[in-house]
Amino acid sequence: MNSKPLRAFLNNTAILTVLIAAANAAEKSGPVTDKSRYHLFNPTPAELMRPMSTDRPDRTESPFTVDAGRVQIEMDIANWTRDRSEDSLVLGGMNLKFGLLHNVDIQFVFGGFQSIEDGAEGVGDLETRLKINLWGNDGGKTAFAVMPFIKWPTAADGVGDNDSIEGGIIFPLAIELSEGVGLGLMYELDILKDDDGSGYHADHIATATVGFDLTEKLGMYLEVAAEFPGEKVGDFVAVASVGWTFSPTENLQWDLGANFGLNDAAPDFNPFLGVSLRF
Repeated sequence: MNSKPLRAFLNNTAILTVLIAAANAAEKSGPVTDKSRYHLFNPTPAELMRPMSTDRPDRTESPFTVDAGRVQIEMDIANWTRDRSEDSLVLGGMNLKFGLLHNVDIQFVFGGFQSIEDGAEGVGDLETRLKINLWGNDGGKTAFAVMPFIKWPTAADGVGDNDSIEGGIIFPLAIELSEGVGLGLMYELDILKDDDGSGYHADHIATATVGFDLTEKLGMYLEVAAEFPGEKVGDFVAVASVGWTFSPTENLQWDLGANFGLNDAAPDFNPFLGVSLRF
């Protein structure tokens, strides 16, 4: 493998570590219940479960894990992308999460059924992710996690990006700005196969989202995301997003939103509808 992706990972991780250490040093949080004795086969009692936090609908991942022994399903009911080059529709894309420990969950992201304008259709790729919360899972003004992941090339012909194993790591940070207002920041490093199959390269993704509690059950977010591909010059992608969430119960959340491309390299318009459940 080309050593450039590795050097990029080490350089960016070093910078990020310094910033996160500074944020953690400034963190002032009160005592929280010790939940370390709970695990996959000894579930967290309902009365000790933290508020449900999802990795959707925005692109910025959450640093909060699913409570130990609990299961969470986050699903795209419908996700349509309008692009000048090719439109596509995804039905039933799903992130299935299992709480392994009080601060660790494992995730299986299924690509769902995809239909592409050129006639290709079928199931998408499978991604395996591990989220490890380092602090703030059950209280405090900030929370931070690391999320290594691997993509397995299980997609039907013409549906997946390629037939290669790829992976990367995600660093999500959440900051409580004030009551009912939160900031989410994320850096993601992807190690992807070159288009010509000769090797791998590093892609860098940065996102920022601001979430607002409009009522006890209704929320809203605004987000910007940027992708910096490492293989070609000029493929910078910029996207803006807006969406709403509705939580009729503590274990159910509906979401509705859309992504808007800000430059020619980004898809033009991407509306979606989804739902998340916790058991």
